[in-house]
Amino acid sequence: MPIQSFIPPERTLMGPGPSDVSPRVLSALARPTIGHLDPMFIEMMDEVKSLLQYAFQTKNTYTMAISAPGSAGMEACFVNLVTPDDTVIVCQNGVFGARMIENVVRIGAKAVVVEGEWGRAVDPKALEEALKQTPQATFVAFVHAETSTGALSDCKTLCEIARKYDCLTIVDAVTSLGGVELRVDDWGIDAVYSGSQKCLSCVPGLSPISFSDKAAEIIKNRDSSVQSWFLDQSLVMGYWSGQGKRSYHHTAPVNSLYALHESLVMLQNEGLENSWVRHQAQHKKLAAGLESLGLEFIVPEDERLPQLNLVYIPEGIDDAKVRQFLLTEYNLEIGAGLGKFAGTAWRIGLMGHTARNENVLLCLAALKEALAQ
Repeated sequence: MPIQSFIPPERTLMGPGPSDVSPRVLSALARPTIGHLDPMFIEMMDEVKSLLQYAFQTKNTYTMAISAPGSAGMEACFVNLVTPDDTVIVCQNGVFGARMIENVVRIGAKAVVVEGEWGRAVDPKALEEALKQTPQATFVAFVHAETSTGALSDCKTLCEIARKYDCLTIVDAVTSLGGVELRVDDWGIDAVYSGSQKCLSCVPGLSPISFSDKAAEIIKNRDSSVQSWFLDQSLVMGYWSGQGKRSYHHTAPVNSLYALHESLVMLQNEGLENSWVRHQAQHKKLAAGLESLGLEFIVPEDERLPQLNLVYIPEGIDDAKVRQFLLTEYNLEIGAGLGKFAGTAWRIGLMGHTARNENVLLCLAALKEALAQ
């Protein structure tokens, strides 16, 4: 029998990502494909850049979307800035901090790890103590919103401490961009990366990034080649910037960039701060409902990430069976625990287009039925 067209079910995505994609963004994805060097497409790229500058709250010239997911954005920041001669202090309080360490090690640089408790924000005092003991450090790297635990760290304070010790910062904003306060320029972030599929509610596969002028100077004045040709920003920026003709680097994912453009227009129309408020308001509704079901949050309230809620699985409840019930009976996806929380916690997402009243109500009703059964 010949293979038929793939028609996916309509799910409500309340896991750690991807999030629900709005009909407007899906419609943008289906628009006619044009060439990636077409003058009209380049005009749209300039708009994407401007819209990303708004989302990041930055005037950085080196702001763009990498044609690959957030993990590539992470690697782009590390391989373009860090050399084998560097010492990087990495704050690890979850799975994605560990990936930062892996990048540093693969470059051949020295990673000094500030170990934090999983489910808690990065401790600024621990970072400062590490910097005092590591005067040779050149970079500080940390995850703003740790998707594996639902912990939100104080990005502003961590960046202030890094600057005090003359270190540049590399920040993972994959789950924070568009969902909680993030001010790249005001907080002095030097390199930041995110993903299209979280609070921007775009399709997966793109990674917004931004480099400060200081970081851009490091990229421009490197003595050695960046170890990744595809992620070498000195080459890619020739495609994303400049007046008139752009230099060819790769065939951009044209339709995915239409979708990102539309999602960023929607963010602009809502207002960035309004989006932050919406995520927090929906989190409060969800949190009250989860607690009424007897579910216990892992992250303290003042360190909690509104768009990613981590709760303990009650004793005697089968993790996989509950998630399968939600998927089968309600077309509702929630996430399993990662790393130290595998099998003991659920990750319930409220990102972007997902963060709406009807989804909160659906999730609570479906979980109540699943737990009762």
